[in-house]
Amino acid sequence: MTTPMRSDSEGRRGLDVEPAELTAAAGGDRPFGAATWRGIPVAEAIEDYRLACLAQAVDDRQLTLHKQGAACFHISGAGHEALLVGLARSLRAGYDWFFPYYRDLALALALGVTPDDVILQCVGAAADPASGGRQMPSHWGSPELHIVTQSSATGSQCLPAIGCAEAGRYIASHNLAGIEAHADEVTYVSLGDGAASEGEFWESLNTACQLHLPIIYVVEDNGLAISVPVEDQAPAPVSDLVAGFPGLEVVKLDGCDYFAVRHAGAEAIGRARFGAGPVLIHARVVRLHSHSSSDNQTRYRSAAEIADAHAHDPVQRLRDELVESGSLDAAAANAIREEAFAVAAEAGRDALRAPKPDPTQVMEHLWQLPAIPVPADPAGPGEPVTFGEAIRRTLHEVMAADERVRVFGQDVADSPDEKLPGLGGVFGLTRGLQRDFGDDRCYNTPLAEANIVGRGIGQAVRGLRPAVEIQFFDYIWTAMQQIRTEAATTRWRSNGAFSVPLVLRVAIGGYLRGGAIWHSQSGESIFTHTPGLIVMFPSRARDVAGMLRAAFRCEDPVLFLEHKHLFRQRYAMDPYPRPDYVVPPGLATTARAGRDLTIVTWGATVQRSLVAAEELAAEGIEPEVIDLRCLAPWDAGAVAASVARTARCLVVHEDTVTSGFGAEVAAFVAAECFGDLDAPVRRVGALDTWVGYDPGLEGATLPQTADITAAARDLAAY
Repeated sequence: MTTPMRSDSEGRRGLDVEPAELTAAAGGDRPFGAATWRGIPVAEAIEDYRLACLAQAVDDRQLTLHKQGAACFHISGAGHEALLVGLARSLRAGYDWFFPYYRDLALALALGVTPDDVILQCVGAAADPASGGRQMPSHWGSPELHIVTQSSATGSQCLPAIGCAEAGRYIASHNLAGIEAHADEVTYVSLGDGAASEGEFWESLNTACQLHLPIIYVVEDNGLAISVPVEDQAPAPVSDLVAGFPGLEVVKLDGCDYFAVRHAGAEAIGRARFGAGPVLIHARVVRLHSHSSSDNQTRYRSAAEIADAHAHDPVQRLRDELVESGSLDAAAANAIREEAFAVAAEAGRDALRAPKPDPTQVMEHLWQLPAIPVPADPAGPGEPVTFGEAIRRTLHEVMAADERVRVFGQDVADSPDEKLPGLGGVFGLTRGLQRDFGDDRCYNTPLAEANIVGRGIGQAVRGLRPAVEIQFFDYIWTAMQQIRTEAATTRWRSNGAFSVPLVLRVAIGGYLRGGAIWHSQSGESIFTHTPGLIVMFPSRARDVAGMLRAAFRCEDPVLFLEHKHLFRQRYAMDPYPRPDYVVPPGLATTARAGRDLTIVTWGATVQRSLVAAEELAAEGIEPEVIDLRCLAPWDAGAVAASVARTARCLVVHEDTVTSGFGAEVAAFVAAECFGDLDAPVRRVGALDTWVGYDPGLEGATLPQTADITAAARDLAAY
């Protein structure tokens, strides 16, 4: 196997090379490590030259494997090496936290990722430590090195990086068992110049500066976003565009000049490390190859432009400067490069012999559901509480029990004026939490849904239990990238190495009279086909408490849908359940027993289905009502058992009929319960249109009790 780079807690990389060899490489009898060039120890410069050569060699080996058909894809970091090895000197693997992007091969090697690790991922080997063959090349991840598993989305890593930095500050100031943080740690996040156009980058800057976080942004500007030149992306360089952010230190540097990077990088990172706030490093680099193996840069770059990029190759530039300064003789420089290519070639040969992933394991690591026994009678002492009050009490309960739980979102905090109660959420469900638990456990955020969710992801990766609130489901869409691309994929894409224990509370649904288009939507089916995302949708007070308790025991993201219409409805009230009433994910309940047909439903249509069932009972028809409660995973077994007894199935939901989650239930019943059916499966849902402001329009759009009664009556008579 290939020789690994070593990494210690100070971030100063070592090579498995004897001091005598390094002395010889420096040329002559000069004691190795005593000499400097441009203020940098020559020993370190030579070591970093060796590392930069290794990065280029590993890059080239991956490209060769792709051309040979042994790899499906390749993306190059050539041209970024001097910047990354230079910055790595001031960073600490396994101490600081890293959110790199796909050009950061040299940084990954500097932190301790080995050539074998990189090329195993390139060929999709089962032994790929970052993903087990699940991710494309250059998507690193290592819990030990604190390199957080990457997605391919550009710029989306910036918001989890903010959450990670927030978490570090919180953990360092609290004695949390099993979670480590350091008062002087920093969070590194990098992106290309093209990704600096993404809104999530700008949202993250807002919070980094507002909270004065120890975060290092590195914008690696090679002048191109695939084929789009930087001049077509923005009115000015990113370093000029961010100049107005208070508290942000902006550093411009030539990323091809290793020695300049060493000085400027050390100063910038030191500033963040010792509490001076966020830093943005805007580094000019070059892109030596096409964007990726799927691209051909000769279609949009002239031969002269490509030649000019190669003329500024930072590895060659570092080599030339070391040789011309007398710090390294030419033969030794050539030997270092040859050795790097030999190491990469050996790693390539090893990778080709490595076994491929087992296709039968492709469903592993989607989520890790907690082992929760089926709950007994939930009855608790005292008067019944509303659905909304059950949520508030449960949040208070879990926060009192676990300091890792932090509640944040728009308007969730109490008023700083003790004479005023504050909002505590637009529905009052978080009222009192900030005053009871403090500003660092319940706090407001900017009006930016991606910001809220992304920060929650970063905190969850660090081991906290964030409970974030999206005020209305209708506005969740700007957070979709964070939910689907980042949170839901984390466990799977890292082959189980990382997880996101995030509870995402969202007010959903209509039946409001006046909610109109953007306060009345349902759309849970969009999230139920997001693998890795648990989706809960309770219908009454005891279940919202039992299910929210379970959500905080999950090690994976939970979308917890709270129907607005139910918050204060008397029919949804129950005595607050005992502490041991915890409803595991994927467990349905029988809301009403019956014999003549099964109504499968959830959310606000549970009560409408129960009312319809009582009307039908007066006619001699006894429906059974199954409240699914959880949609991902969902209790297909409970539905099948009910249909086996009743021989008929009606699925009712508030979302539109077309492509609603009821279609999944209906398809399952039709396919798996066909032998038990005496009638076709039917569905009742909203019309395929928007909810209007006028109550008459809303009533015509959303399913009503009369619609359920009529459909069930027809089905019973079939």
